This record gives sequence, structure tokens and C-alpha cells, in this order.
Amino acid sequence: MKLCISVLCFLVCALAANHACQGQAVSANPEVSPHVAEIPPSNSSIEHWGVLPLAGNSLHADAPLLGEKDTFPTFTRELIRVQWRRDDPIDLYVIRPAGVGRPSVTLFLYGYPSDTDHFLNNTFCATLTRNGMAAVGFVSALTGPRYHDRPMKEWFVSQLPESLVSSVHDVQMILNYLSTRGDLDMDHVGMFGQGSGGTIAILTAGVDPRIKALDLMDPWGDWPDWLAASPQVPENERANYLKPEFLAGIAPLDPVKWLPLLKSRPIRFQEPLFSDATPVNVRRHLEAALPADAEIVRYKDAKEYVDKVTAQGRMLDWLHEKLQPAPRETGSGGSPLHPQLRPEVVKD
Repeated sequence: MKLCISVLCFLVCALAANHACQGQAVSANPEVSPHVAEIPPSNSSIEHWGVLPLAGNSLHADAPLLGEKDTFPTFTRELIRVQWRRDDPIDLYVIRPAGVGRPSVTLFLYGYPSDTDHFLNNTFCATLTRNGMAAVGFVSALTGPRYHDRPMKEWFVSQLPESLVSSVHDVQMILNYLSTRGDLDMDHVGMFGQGSGGTIAILTAGVDPRIKALDLMDPWGDWPDWLAASPQVPENERANYLKPEFLAGIAPLDPVKWLPLLKSRPIRFQEPLFSDATPVNVRRHLEAALPADAEIVRYKDAKEYVDKVTAQGRMLDWLHEKLQPAPRETGSGGSPLHPQLRPEVVKD
């Protein structure tokens, strides 16, 4: 309901502005031009789905619009509309812990076909910020409210290069916006990605060093095997995605190729073994591509997952630890100490 109200507010504001323009008198002075509505900068954006870094694209952001701000005892939540692509506004939730000046930040991107409704859940938001971190939530391209004006045959998987690359661009543009706010610690940014969101997190981290830590939950990848066996792919469409031309188009976007490049950053790779969303051989190939110091955590059943992940918001503890500023310890002579920090690889 709040989201509907927020969208309605945007529409009302736009209609009011349009009405005001129509009712504006034209000056009799010939040197003064009548008011002409400005063309949004996003209309002039140029995007290439073959180029992951922003540097190879030309995306222009409109001014962000604050749709709603809620203040609670332990957190504040802002709904902000951002846009840098024609007809593709993004609803961005920025949730900040109370009493923390410039908190570290975690981006949350759940997989297709998720929505942003959980960011309107007050208990969930309180959990996200309980460690003093800020949380930023949104949905990927061709997902939820961002899927519109398309024939039904064009969806996230059928348009996989567009879905993934546009979303990688979105993450970088969101980081640009967050950097302008001044109330967030942009030197300590992490990203949690689940399913296709995990894939997008991997690809973004491969081209943007601002992401300092990755927490991945069952990411998509290893495309030939994933498309051949994933239950996400409808059987009546599967053959289309196994054609050589389709596989060639997504080969450069395979996390199997990008994961080995992320050696400099902490990575946690979580696998709910009780879920069949990711084929077993895909998990094995993605594991093999991980840097040697990545942490692998497997949950054998739903109970273990609840106990170790959802109970008391424990899923956030790992990122909170990795995004803390490094303590500066000194020895007796005043020289810095550099302890060996090697994440433990958990294998059941």
C-alpha cells in the first residue's frame, strides 16, 4: 500500500507540474521565450550491453526524487526514485541505522523474479540495520515493476544479456548516487546477491572496485549447464537457450570466468543444498572457480539454514565483520602489526 501511495504521489506531482506549465502566462516581451519542459537527461543515455564498465557507456541520471521517508526508533527508510534510462525508473530503498553518522553500506539484490516488498517490512529493515550498517535495496532489470511494455515472450532469461548488463550498470550508477549523499561510508561497501542477483554482484565487482566484499547465495552461472538443467527455464523454451548463438552471446557474462578475478576481496559462497534451484554440477563448477580464500558455506536442510542464517539476522554478521575498518594495532616499539587474515573455508 505504501508503495502504491508513493507511486501515486509521483504521478500527482507530475500532473500538478504539467498543469502549472499549461496555465503559465506567456510574456509579452519577445526576448523572453515561453516555458518549455526540459527533456530528462536519462532520455539521452546511450548503453551498450556488450560493455560492463560505466566508462564504456553514456548514462545520464535524472535528479533523484524522494517519494517517502519513514522514521522509526532504530532506523530511517527512504524511498527514492532514480532514473538513467528512458522509461525505466528504479525504486531505491535506503535504510539507515539510527544514531550512526556515516555507516558502512550493503547493497541487497535478490534474484529474479523477486520484488521490493520486503523492504517495506519494518521488522526486516530493523534486522538489516541491527549491526549499524545501512542497507540499500532495489530490483534488477526486467524484474517486478521494471518489467513492462514488453511482449510476454521477452523476459529475464530470454533477454539475459540485457537483464544482466543493464543491472550491472544500475549497481554502478546507484553507487554513484550514494556517493553524492554524504551520509554513508562509501569506503566500506558490500553486496549481498541471491540467485541472479548473485550473478550481477559478481559481474559488478569484476569491473567496480568500490564493492569491497561479496556475500553470494546460490548465484546463477556456468551457463551451458545452468540453461540445460535449471528449473527456472521453462521446458518449452529450453532448446532456444541452448542454441550456439544464444550461448555465444552470454559466454562473456559467465561468473565462472569472473570469479577467479576477485582474489583481492572477501567472498562468501552460500549453498542451500536442500534447494534444487541450482543444478549440482553448476554448484561444483562455480565452487571450482572461486578464489582459494573464499568461504564456502553449505546448509544441508532448511532447519540448519534457519538456525545459521535467518535466526536473529545472523546472515548479516559476516558482511558486518568484513566491512569494518581495519584496526591499527601497534607493537611495543610502535610499529604496525599485520596479522594474517585468511577466511576459513567451511566445507561440510
